[in-house]
This record gives sequence, C-alpha cells and structure tokens, in this order.
Amino acid sequence: MLIGQASINLTANVLSALLGLLSVFVFTRLFAPHDYGVYLLGVGFASVISVFLVGWFRNLILSGHARDDGTDVRGLVASGYLISCLTAPIAWLLARLVGLDATAALAAVALAIAIGLFELTQDLLRARLKALSVMRATLVRAGALLGFGVVVATISPTGVLLLLAASLAYLVAVLVQTRSAWRGTIIHFSRADLRSLARAGLPLTLSLTLLAISSVTDRFMIANLIGAAEAGKYVAALDLVRQTLMMPAMSMAAAFFPMAVQIRARQGDAAGAIRTHLADCLELLAGVTLPACLGFALIAPHIANIILGVDFRALASEIMPVIAAAVLFQVLTQQYLHASFLLSGRNSFYLINTASIIAANVILSYLLVSLYGTIGAAWARLGADLTGFACALILSRFAFRIPIPIGRLALIVIAALAMAVTVGALDRVLYLADLPASIVLVGAGFAVYAAFCWLFDIARLRGRLKQGIAMFRTKFANSNIG
Repeated sequence: MLIGQASINLTANVLSALLGLLSVFVFTRLFAPHDYGVYLLGVGFASVISVFLVGWFRNLILSGHARDDGTDVRGLVASGYLISCLTAPIAWLLARLVGLDATAALAAVALAIAIGLFELTQDLLRARLKALSVMRATLVRAGALLGFGVVVATISPTGVLLLLAASLAYLVAVLVQTRSAWRGTIIHFSRADLRSLARAGLPLTLSLTLLAISSVTDRFMIANLIGAAEAGKYVAALDLVRQTLMMPAMSMAAAFFPMAVQIRARQGDAAGAIRTHLADCLELLAGVTLPACLGFALIAPHIANIILGVDFRALASEIMPVIAAAVLFQVLTQQYLHASFLLSGRNSFYLINTASIIAANVILSYLLVSLYGTIGAAWARLGADLTGFACALILSRFAFRIPIPIGRLALIVIAALAMAVTVGALDRVLYLADLPASIVLVGAGFAVYAAFCWLFDIARLRGRLKQGIAMFRTKFANSNIG
C-alpha cells in the first residue's frame, strides 16, 4: 500500500514539477529579473502567511481525519480557517514592512488565502489516502498557473499580475476537488472546540510558520541588501532545485505519515509494526533522495542552461549544487524526523527545532550575504538545514524513538557514491550540448544506481519487483480469461 500511494503521489508531483519547470522556462524568458523577483518575493511571503492560516489544523486532520472512523473534523476546520483569514489586514501590513509595495502586498495576501484553502483541501484528501484526487488538483493548479501566467505576460508582464494569476490558479484547483473533500461539511462555530483547537495547534502553527519564515529569509535578505532583481535570480535557481528534488520526498511522506498514524491506532507500539513501517519509509526516502540530490548537483550547469533564461544562468550554476545538498538535510528533517514529533504528540519540539533553523538562517544569511553576495545565501541555507537536522535528530531521541537503520542507509550511500563517480567522470569526457548531455548523464547514473540497488536489495527491490511482476501476470491472465 505504501508503494502504491507513494507512486500515485510521485506521479502527480512529477507531472506537476514538469509543468512547474515549464513555467520557470517560460517565465524567466518572458519576465525581467526585477518583475520575476517581485513575483517570487510575493510567493515567499504568501507561503509564510498560508502556513499560519492552516497550521492550526494539520495535526487535527492527520490525527482525526486520517483514522477514517467516522470522525468528521471538516466543519471545525472550515470555521477555524474562516476566522484565521480575518488576520489578512495584519498580513498586508507585514508585507509592507518586509519591503513589498502596496499592490504587491495586497496580491500576496490574496495568494496566501488561496494557497491556504488549497492546502487544507489537499490535506483532507491525503489523510483519507485519496491520492488520485490529490493528483488531479495538483495538476490543475500547475497547468492553470502556467496558462494564466502566459496570458499575463502577453498583456502586461508585471510581478503583481503574475501573483494574481497564481491566486486564480489555486482557486480553480480548489474547485476541482471541492466535491471530494468538502461535500456534506457543516460549518459550525463552537467556541469550546475552537479554543481547544487553538491551544493544541499553537505550538505546531508557530513552528511551521517560523520554518516557513526561515525558508524565505534569504530571498528577503538579498532583496533588501542587493535588490529584487538579484533576489529573482536566486529564487529562480532555488525553486528549480526544490521543485525537482522535493517532489519524491513529499510524495512518499504524504503516504507514510497517515499510514503510520493508522498503524499505531490499530496495533499500538508494542507489536513493532510502526517501527518496521518507519524503517522501510526511511530506507525508501533516502534511497530516492540521496542519489537525486547528488546527481542534480553534478549536472546543475547543464540544467541551468536548459531551463533558465540567459539572465538567470550564471548565478544558478554556482548555487544549485549547494542548494541540492541543503535539500537533502531538509528532506530528512521534515519528511522523516518530524514523524517522531507527530507520533509522540510533542508539538513543542516542532517549535524548538524550527527556532534553531530560523536562528541559524537569519544569522548566517546576514553575515554571508553581506560578505559574499548572493552565493552567500546558498551557503547560509545549507548551514541552517544542517543545524535543523542535527537539532531534530537529538529531539527525536526524547520523543517517539523512530528507527535509524544505519546498515541499510550505508548501502544507499555506497550506491549513490558509485553513481556520482560515474556521472562525474562521464561529464568530463562528454562534448555534447546541454540537453543531450543531461540525457546521457541521467541515463548512465540511473543505470549504475539501479544496478547497485539490485545488488544490495535496497528497499527490498528484488522482492517487490518480483511481486509486482507476479501481480501483473495474474491480472493479465485474468483479463485474457475474461
């Protein structure tokens, strides 16, 4: 079931990422760095506000809605979200304080509200493991953003209009899944329930909001110290890395977090089933993320030349390998170690972990951007994510003790390093254009890594492949009989 759910989520995110990459390809050619920078600054601010708007309900949805035992938390979620949206005027003032002009601030707040509603709807569907519905909405959102963005570029290529186009894209995606997620919901404003929700959700909301702040600190630091155009170049490269590398991790976490909650609810901790499940999840997560990050770092200059506009390429080639390394630690922290906090109910640990990340990011960003310019922001992000990983690892020892299968992880490291050596050596002797070179390098890296996965039986590849072939043969035989 884990593989099936993760496969659907991965397919959705792969297709969405491809549309996202196409958007970056188009937008970095149709919009000037300054206007694209205004858009990306607005998106960064909106992501922070949207996390604040929906953070109160994340654990409620995961712990209540995911059990699928008849509990309906949607009315409470909807009423709480409407109340949270009343903070929009404060959000607009905050946007002005961080440097957005009045119209960009208004567009960013509108985008935050749209993102929040979209993410809440997606969370409700993920909790019930409705991966196909999640996939449909994800693709609609990505496709609509690209389409509306092109329309904006032909009319008036400004960052503010692109922010409004993004808001409309999220609302269209919400409409697509409203029937599956919200049908039959009765909104009720219960003061007692809302107070209880606020008390329980406050630590997680603060930690998630601070984490979101830490993820955008560098772009606003660059914008205020150097300028919006330089911030646009930096974030274009940053988002290119994150969209590519985060999608498999988020796809798997979207499946195994709700499954971990269900296993624990049904079997408890004594049987060890949840620890076995989590160990499998970590092996699968690391087995996909580590080689992806290493491979991306090695071929980053080719990717920059293929995807980004001319004005964005030089800087991207320098910072993308550093960001790829940072993403690895971010994935291990947020997509695995945070499961310890969820399963133990230690919401305060989210806050502690996030505080360590944001403190490191603010200090390092200010120092390194001042000293080394935009490239310093990439190294600051790596330092902050390393700090967050170390802090989360320590905290997890005092929460739900999730397993760290060192032996199985060591085999993944060996396989990934063999792949990296092969790709690096081949890249030195290739004399091809960027696109064919990337195809050859990715193909060679995949072949080497797959061979080692088979040799070491990483994530029980051999058994699962044989099982998949047997299931396919059975279905094929049954279809022929029918």
